[in-house]
Amino acid sequence: MEKKLKNGFEHIRYVRPILSEAELIENSKMFYSAMNTRRTVRDFDTRPVPLEVMENIIQTAGTAPSGAHKQPWTFCLISDPLVKRQIRIAAEEEEKISYSQRMPTDWKNDLKPLGTDWEKPFLEEAPYLIVVFKQSYGFASGEKVQHYYVSESVGIACGFLIAAIHQAGLVTVTHTPSPMNFLSKILERPSNEKPFLLLPVGYPKAETYVPDIERKPLEEILIRF
Repeated sequence: MEKKLKNGFEHIRYVRPILSEAELIENSKMFYSAMNTRRTVRDFDTRPVPLEVMENIIQTAGTAPSGAHKQPWTFCLISDPLVKRQIRIAAEEEEKISYSQRMPTDWKNDLKPLGTDWEKPFLEEAPYLIVVFKQSYGFASGEKVQHYYVSESVGIACGFLIAAIHQAGLVTVTHTPSPMNFLSKILERPSNEKPFLLLPVGYPKAETYVPDIERKPLEEILIRF
């Protein structure tokens, strides 16, 4: 492997095949078409998913770029029914308060087309839960290590994670109960880690319905300069 020193640090040569314009267009279309079939799903089959699939999905998320390559994330993979039960109970307690007290009327009205409420059975039905934690700082050889652009880095990793879940043939729903501190307690995470996102992962039920909604067209999300 060809190497070179830059600023006193070893770098390896990056090699990637250069595709034709036709191949670039075809690849981009294929990936868009695949991702455009992705939907948020709340009805999960209890059928088991191979552990290797989940490990590959999380490993893919770990390829995301991060500030100064600090990789400030921890992925907790949960299949234990007792732990999932604990998480559901705690999440529903917070969600019930949110729906009855915290959320303004406009927010609840905006959620009506999606058919959501405080009950979250998918937290037990899905074969796996992934809880993503962001590390506000790290440790190396017992010393505190500064992390940079933590929320941005973990957010990008979660995007990779969701794409990998879909690419594998599974479904998920992005769940962010607020507050989420109960996840730190249940999963016994250290004080430098804060819960960022909770994702149930599995197969959809045989008969699953999702809201009849549309994504914004390209003309509404793209501004050319």
